[in-house]
Order: sequence, then C-alpha cells, then structure tokens
Amino acid sequence: MPALPSPPAAPSPSPSSPPPLRRSPYLPAFLRRWFDALAVFHPTRYPDGCWNTQELALPVEEANFASRDGTRLHGWHVRAPAAPWTLLWCHGNTGNIGYRFEHLQLLCRRGWDVFLFDYRGYGKSAGRPSDEGLYADAEAAFDWLVAEKKIPAERILIFGQSLGGAVAVELALRRKALGLVLEATLTSLVDVARHATPGLPTGIFLAGRFESISKIARIGHPLLVLHGTDDEIIPFALGRRLFEAAVEPKWFHAIQGATHKDTCLVGGEDYYHRIEEFAVEAERRRQARGGADGGSRA
Repeated sequence: MPALPSPPAAPSPSPSSPPPLRRSPYLPAFLRRWFDALAVFHPTRYPDGCWNTQELALPVEEANFASRDGTRLHGWHVRAPAAPWTLLWCHGNTGNIGYRFEHLQLLCRRGWDVFLFDYRGYGKSAGRPSDEGLYADAEAAFDWLVAEKKIPAERILIFGQSLGGAVAVELALRRKALGLVLEATLTSLVDVARHATPGLPTGIFLAGRFESISKIARIGHPLLVLHGTDDEIIPFALGRRLFEAAVEPKWFHAIQGATHKDTCLVGGEDYYHRIEEFAVEAERRRQARGGADGGSRA
C-alpha cells in the first residue's frame, strides 16, 4: 500500500532489529511507486511524534497491555464516564498515535470516550508489524477495554481509518460490538496497489492481504462508511464498492472535496455529527433487538 503523506523518518532501529526495507532514490519513478506499494507498513517509533499528553488538556490514561503472543502494546484511553459508547480507534499504516493528536482532541472535546492504540512496531509498542499481528493487536485492545475498563462489548464502536479499516473489519468478525465505522478504507491491498502502480504486477505479491471485500458481507454490525470524494490514495470508488458489498443496516457518507488525510477537517461538524447519529441509531437498533449484540454472520 502506498505510504500516506508521512511524518519525519523513524529513528534508526536497535542493533537487534533487522534493517528496514529501503528503496534506492535512483530507481525510476514507476519502480519507486511499485516498491512503496509493496512496503505496506510505515511505522514511526517513539519518541518521534507528540507524546506530551498534558497538551491535550484531557484525562489521558496510558494503557500498557499485551497481544495474545505476548507482544507489549501501548495506547491512550481518554475516558469520558458520561459517554454512552467508547470509540476503539484502529489507525492507518503510517506514523503512530503521537501523530494523531489534533484529531484525538477534536473527538474527545465532544465528550467522546476514545481508546487509541499503536500496533506492534508503532510508537511505544514492541515487535514488528505483520498482517495477523495487527489483527491480534486490535483484539487485544478490544479485550483490554472489556476486561480492564469494564466497558461492555456492546458499548464499543469499532473505528478504522485507511489500512486500519481492514483491521477493524477483521475485528468486527471476531468480536461483537455496537457498530463499525470505516473511514477512507480499502477493498483490498491489491486494489489499492493497482491504482498506485497501473500496469505492474503488484497484485502477485499482495494477493489475499487485507481483503476486506471478501469479509464485509459476513459482518452483522451496523456499518457507517465515510470517504472523501478526492481521495488520492484509496479512490472513492473503492469505498463505494466496499459499502455496496456490505449488508444492511449500513450508511454511506461522501465527504465532498476531502482527500485521504483531511476527511475530518473538510467534513467539519457534519463529519462528527454523522458518527454520533450513527452510534445513536446503532444503539436504538440494539435495544429494539432486546439488547442482543451484532457480530459475524454465518
């Protein structure tokens, strides 16, 4: 998957870590694009990013927990006891949680309860990223909210951005929750790579990876998809295609003029209102079912 507009380069890896995959600056442009499409993960390690949580002026709890293979993970939980639901945020493939300060502030100043975590290899989390590793890390974050913070699963709203949307789709298959919100996310890595490197056989190397399009119809949660009409990384048409493959109940919100990384800014108040409205509707439907949860469909 092509890198999103990136934060500053990560610090050098420790001697025990394998050297990161690098491309030569002298490669032709089309080969550089191909290389970037194959390099799916672009993590930034601590201390790069904004880590002074006092600047948020919000009640931030440092969360330290483990994935099922023992990998130590880190996140921030901004608790809002009066909030009717908790947003579990699966971020995209670049940077770390420290590069999502502004968006986190905007969410939490609306009184939202938010848990934002880093996958393995990102920020303060240990290990190296992998497809199944990211899936397992999202499960661990969800389970931490339920087991440690005593938040009922049916009060958790799974939120995935960009590549994190594929992580969120998989999590929604593995855990029951209030609903699923996907922002600027993909159908599959193959589809995104074909857009980034037309005419090159990128799909040979990415086949089967983060295949949300083959999973979305099995999700029983209420679904909201948000996508910018001018998304240059994951085309708007892919967001629509993923939405159309999903089952009801579902809603789609096109953010006119938004690119890949400015959906909340361009969307403005309506962006937040749509998510809040969706959460209220998801809860109404849950209550109408007698409190039964969603989850995966057989």
